[in-house]
Amino acid sequence: MSQVATSYIKENRQEYINELIEFLRIPSISSISDHKGDVRDAANWTVEALKTAGMQKAEIMETPGHPVVYGEWTSADNDHTVLIYGHYDVQPVDPVELWDSPPFEPIVHEEKLFARGASDDKGQTFMHVKAVQALLATKGSLPFNVKFLIEGEEEIGSPSLDEFVQSNEQLLSADVLLISDTPMLGKGRPAVCKGLRGMCSLQIDVKGAKGDLHSGLYGGAVQNSVHALVQLLDTLRDEDGRIQVKGFYDDVIEPTEEERASYAQLGDFESELKEELHLNELFGEKGYTAREHTWVRPTLEINGIYGGFQGEGVKTVIPSEAHAKITCRLVPGQDPDVIIQQIEEHLQSHTPPGVTLTTTRYDQGKPFLAPTDHPAFKTATDAYEAVYGTPAVFTRMGGSIPVVETFDQVLNIPILLMGFGLPSENFHAPNEHFHLENFDKGMETLIYFWETLQFEK
Repeated sequence: MSQVATSYIKENRQEYINELIEFLRIPSISSISDHKGDVRDAANWTVEALKTAGMQKAEIMETPGHPVVYGEWTSADNDHTVLIYGHYDVQPVDPVELWDSPPFEPIVHEEKLFARGASDDKGQTFMHVKAVQALLATKGSLPFNVKFLIEGEEEIGSPSLDEFVQSNEQLLSADVLLISDTPMLGKGRPAVCKGLRGMCSLQIDVKGAKGDLHSGLYGGAVQNSVHALVQLLDTLRDEDGRIQVKGFYDDVIEPTEEERASYAQLGDFESELKEELHLNELFGEKGYTAREHTWVRPTLEINGIYGGFQGEGVKTVIPSEAHAKITCRLVPGQDPDVIIQQIEEHLQSHTPPGVTLTTTRYDQGKPFLAPTDHPAFKTATDAYEAVYGTPAVFTRMGGSIPVVETFDQVLNIPILLMGFGLPSENFHAPNEHFHLENFDKGMETLIYFWETLQFEK
């Protein structure tokens, strides 16, 4: 590994952190229309960061939604290309009252950087930009061509990116795709993620009488929309967590016994999880471990439910409307279009009398599972081990990166998910943070990876 480049990173560490803090101050929440201008500001900031790093080209490329940032550095001497993907958009911050510090006023506390987007994914994407900068500043060139694709819609399911990738296949052509938007197994325990769950989501709206009714005058004669919704939601899974939607599991590709055995060797995840989350008991589908529940099994979760009077005290009404939001995490073999159709059919057939039901579809993304026989995967595990001093393992992740499956289908290149976050860093939750130890070691790992990467002949 280039000692000159790593020394450059150490010498400029505080400057890098200051720049990342500036990036994190931009409230680039892609799901909230009031932040559309902030999302574009983050895109512009990313363009300037790529130019500062030494990219020969860095520009905004428009989509029907939020813009994509594209950058590249190429040399006629290089035969191979690495494409780096990340995202500059972030999740909403609600409930903001649970943050210990304002989510867009980053602070460093106990060598952890707290802010929305610190770990997911501004911090991890920024590491790639600065590692490239270190190599160019100290060596004047890179061992292969580099392209950056940094989007602003990942947190809303990347609705514009499928078409963008398909329309720009030649522009994005590469030999390997590298992504840092996944967690390690734990502190000091590096991991290469080989699989992601897909997802689908919808909103359920239940409507009863023309308006809220006096519970004394009408109670007992009219369906209560909240009761009806609760009754309906209760039909979706049984007491053991198995989903009751017809056909839901039909196309699931089960993990091999060898894979399940490898996961069993990764430690007592059940105890770790209970301690981390302050739980006295876990919950999940029978026959599978907690790690398997979060990596290789599909889910159906109620993310929110609301209706009726929400204020202080009591208001004696029969609510006219009730609403719920649902997401499913999907595993290889499951198609989000099929699953969402099956759920809608289940809901329609189980709707209680006295109410009508409508559904609205939202984010969708297909699951992904990578083969790990390309030499780049061995290079990745070697790079982790060289910097962290412990062997890296192959894992899956319970979350979703919707465009990864599109990259796989359109570009047909190996996809490496080399994450540097930790599962405990509260991404998507209050007090999101990024351990600066992994910010430092992450850049060193990336430099080692780039300098030793071998391509198939």
